[in-house]
Formats: sequence, structure tokens, C-alpha cells
Amino acid sequence: MNTKQTRYEALVKALHADIYRYAVWLIKDKAIAEDVVQETFLRAWKSLDSLKDEGAAKAWLITILRRENARRFERKQFDTVDIDDVAIEDTVAHSEDTMQQREIRKAIASLSEEYREPLTMQIIMGFSGDEIAEQLDLNKNTVMTRLFRARNQLKEILSAQIQIGETING
Repeated sequence: MNTKQTRYEALVKALHADIYRYAVWLIKDKAIAEDVVQETFLRAWKSLDSLKDEGAAKAWLITILRRENARRFERKQFDTVDIDDVAIEDTVAHSEDTMQQREIRKAIASLSEEYREPLTMQIIMGFSGDEIAEQLDLNKNTVMTRLFRARNQLKEILSAQIQIGETING
């Protein structure tokens, strides 16, 4: 029991911050992300003996997290609203974010999911192309192509924003 607890504590200490960041990105709500992360680590504790390769721990936890997030939707049926009918303005400026960081996040969010998810897994989680391919059940070449296209789309979006800013300001 003591070695299991030691392994678990080391796992939580090493990976909790990364798993939480990924959860916040995936879920878009810090409170719900905290709950899902807690459930993820609870399931990890229960299944810790099945983790044979410590090097695969991050990918293993991401898989658990994604399944926990999916379970959230199985349990509760949400009212749906057509996004085109809703206009919400974010009037709260987050002091920790600079304007540039907000623009980059906005640009990343505007990418289609097939490009956004691998890019975010690489940026936030530090996954390699092989690890992303395994997590998303894709060929590594497909992942690398999507990462390349995602970066190019980001460059185009950000360049266009800079040009608009220059036109407005001067």
C-alpha cells in the first residue's frame, strides 16, 4: 500500500498542473475542470496497478480525463441553444493576460477542432507528435500535417489582425 501511495503522490505532484491546464482548455470552465481532474485522479488511484510504464503516465491520465469529461455528458442532458441566436460580450478583462495573449488564444479558438486539438496538446501538454497520434488515434504524419496547417492558419489570422490594427491606428 505504501509503495502505491508513494507512486500516486509522485504522479500527482509531477502531472497535476498539466492535467488541470488541459482540462481547463477542454472544458472551458475552471470549476467543472477541477471536478473532472479530481475524478480523473480518483480513477487513476483505483487503476494505478494497471500503469506499467511511468513514462506513459501523462497520456494515460489524459485518456482518463477525456473519458471522465465524456461521462459528464452521459449523466446530464443540457438544454441546447443555437449559437447564432446568442450574442455574449466578454466585458471582463483578465489582468493576468496581456492583449496579445488574448488575441493568440482567440485565434487558436477559431481554428477547427481537427487543428486546434493537436496544437493545444502540443503547446499546453508538451506532447510529441507520436503521443498526440496515439491519444487521438491518428497516424503521426496526419498529426504533423495538422500541426503544420494549424500554425500556418494562426500566422494568417494574426497577420490579418496586425494589418487591421495598423490600418485603424495609422
